[in-house]
Amino acid sequence: MNNFEFKNPTKIIFGKDTIQKLETEIPNDAKVLLLYGGGSIKKNGIYEQVKTALSNVEVIEFGGIPANPEYAVLLNALKVIKAENITYLLAVGGGSVIDGTKFLSAAALFEGDMPWDILSKKIRTEKGMPFGTVLTLPATGSEMNSGAVITRAETKEKLGMGGPGLFPEFSILDPQVISSIPQRQLANGLTDAFTHVLEQYITYPNGALLQDRFAESILQTIIEVAPKVLKDPTDYKVASDFMWSCTMALNGLIQKGVPTDWAIHAMGHELTALFGIDHARTLAVIAPSHYQYNFEDKKEKLAQYAARVWNITEGSTDDKAYAAIKKTVAFFHELGIDTKLSDCTKDYEGTAEEIAKRFTDRGWLGLGEHQSLSPDKVEKIVKMAY
Repeated sequence: MNNFEFKNPTKIIFGKDTIQKLETEIPNDAKVLLLYGGGSIKKNGIYEQVKTALSNVEVIEFGGIPANPEYAVLLNALKVIKAENITYLLAVGGGSVIDGTKFLSAAALFEGDMPWDILSKKIRTEKGMPFGTVLTLPATGSEMNSGAVITRAETKEKLGMGGPGLFPEFSILDPQVISSIPQRQLANGLTDAFTHVLEQYITYPNGALLQDRFAESILQTIIEVAPKVLKDPTDYKVASDFMWSCTMALNGLIQKGVPTDWAIHAMGHELTALFGIDHARTLAVIAPSHYQYNFEDKKEKLAQYAARVWNITEGSTDDKAYAAIKKTVAFFHELGIDTKLSDCTKDYEGTAEEIAKRFTDRGWLGLGEHQSLSPDKVEKIVKMAY
C-alpha cells in the first residue's frame, strides 16, 4: 500500500426526515444563498422542507443551475453573492448543483480577475466560502468530497477543480428524496457511482487488500440494488444502500494508498462538452474501450474484479479479464445505458482527433495510473468507442 494522508471534514447527516436539521447546521447570523437546479425541488416537497428549516435565517434564492453546471450561469450567481453580501451557500440538488456551489465557494473569495482561471490554471482552493448541501440525486459523491467539474458552453470545455477548502461543512442525505427521481437519472446515478469505483480499482495490484475489498463491496452493492432501485425507488432500504454507495464511491476513502486512473473521466468530460451527453453515459461509452486498449496493464485487476465481483472463477487470467469487461458492458445495458458513441450521437466523426488535440494543447500528455496515455493513445481509445 502506498503512503497517504486522509482527512474528510464533511459532516454527514443521514436518514429519514433529516432536512429539518438544517436549522441547527447553519449559523443564525448567516446570509444564505440557496442554490438549486431546474425547479424539481418545488414539485417534490424538498423546497418547502428546506424553506421551513431556514425560517430563522435570511435567504436569497438562485435557481436554474443546469445539469452540467454552466460557467456563465454561475457568474450570474457570483454577482448575487457580491451584491447581497452572502456569507453562506446551500446547495439543494445533485452533483451539478453541488459542483456549481463549490465553484462559487472558491470564486467568492478568489482575488483574480478571471474566475475561469481557477479551472484553466488548476488553482487549488485552500479556503472557500462555507457551504452545505442537501442531496437530491445520488450519483457523483460531490456531497462528501472537495472536487468539482464545470462546463463552459462558449468554448465547449469541461474542466475540474478542487482543494481542501471545498469540502461541504455538512451534507444531508435523506434517501426518501429518490422516490421522485426519473428512471433515466437513477440509471445515470448507478452508472456514475459504479464507474467512480472502477477508476480507483481497475489499475494494477499493489497489495492494498482492505482498499480492494472496500471497492469491491461498493460494486457488489450497486449491482445488487440497481434493479430494485429502478423497479421501486420508494423502497427505503434499497434507496439507503444506493445513496450511501454513491457517497462512499467518491469521498476519498477507497483511493487512499492505491494507484488511480481517471482517464475515463478525462475523455468522458470531452464528450459531454462537445455533445451534451449525460456525464454518466460518457463514462459507459469510454470504459469498455479503455479497458480493451489497456488490457495488458489492467488484466490482473480485471481478473480479480471478475472473480470477486462477478463470481467468474474459471479460465485463465486473460479469460476472466475479458469476461469482466463483457459483464460490465452487460450491466450498463441492463440499466438502459448505451456503450457506443454512435448510439449517443450521429455526429461523432472527428471526435477522437478533436479530443487528442485538446489534450495536446493543454499539455495533458500522460493520463492513467501509469501516466502513459498520450494524446495519440487517447485518440485510439475514443475511436474504439465509436
